[in-house]
Amino acid sequence: MKIVEEINVVCHGNADRLETWYRACSDVEQAIASIDWPHGSGSFKLNPGTTKNANGVVPIKIPGIVKLRELGWKTESLPRELAGVRMGNLDAVLETEEGVIGFEWETGNISSSHRAANKIIHAMLKGGLIGGILVVPAESMRRYLTDRIGNITELRAYFPVWSAVNINAGVFRVVAIEYDQLDSNVPLIPKGRDGMAMR
Repeated sequence: MKIVEEINVVCHGNADRLETWYRACSDVEQAIASIDWPHGSGSFKLNPGTTKNANGVVPIKIPGIVKLRELGWKTESLPRELAGVRMGNLDAVLETEEGVIGFEWETGNISSSHRAANKIIHAMLKGGLIGGILVVPAESMRRYLTDRIGNITELRAYFPVWSAVNINAGVFRVVAIEYDQLDSNVPLIPKGRDGMAMR
């Protein structure tokens, strides 16, 4: 899998110049590069399908989360500073002496993307994170994934809102990803059920 765009939506203070941030970005880049389909194939090939929104999304992130765990990230976790704050766990966190970086991989609809972004920014406001990274599909990829998947195109209009949040020091990056190539010979990515959603 490859990265097609990286945007620092929030960038205040010196958080983006910390060694922790450089390490986090490098780890996430490695995690994204490790994502393949079919799993074990070494590259991410996406079957465009014969109908719109043919592929699921939940299995996509699995190799990336495994890679982050190998690199020392804690998965399905929240920083200790956020104990008692009513928000779901982040997909992964990197805890260092300089501070904590949060990570979210979008597997839900556009409302889920807003919740993920707000969760990271809320945690930055509370002092639990010094940075956060949200990974979403690029426009070129979303048409082949489950309907209404969170994506960079729909989020872009809200970047000015998030960038205006008054944070003394912190960085929030949105990363857009896409397939390495389209290939109608690979299996479709299966869809699971989450309530009424097909993902």
